[in-house]
Amino acid sequence: MGNGTRLGRVRGLGSARSGTHHWISQRVTAVGNLLLVTWFVLSLAMLPAYDHAAITGWLSQPIVAVPMLLIIVNTFYHMRLGLQVMVEDYVHDEGLKFATLILITFFVVGCAAVSLFSVAKIAFAGGAL
Repeated sequence: MGNGTRLGRVRGLGSARSGTHHWISQRVTAVGNLLLVTWFVLSLAMLPAYDHAAITGWLSQPIVAVPMLLIIVNTFYHMRLGLQVMVEDYVHDEGLKFATLILITFFVVGCAAVSLFSVAKIAFAGGAL
């Protein structure tokens, strides 16, 4: 009981029990993005100037660099989850779906790596590039 219809079990179309985790992950990362981006906007608004020296000096502080790294990781993971749902919903050819998901994963990981490296370089260089 509770395993779907008989026809669904025969065809293998019963519950995969994996959608809940994905859905919860999207919601948790969305809340994280809301909190982190709010911090980011308010923190930028309190800066006295917006030139290169002021921004790199601001970003070189550990209290700023750590949340910035968290924003990058959270945002790119959230983006990956959302793009995966779009591909799974709208791409019906299994080969194309698999290839698209691989390309999306490489793209997101690559962009996140460049972003993380950029923030880390500024943070560790102390704002002096």
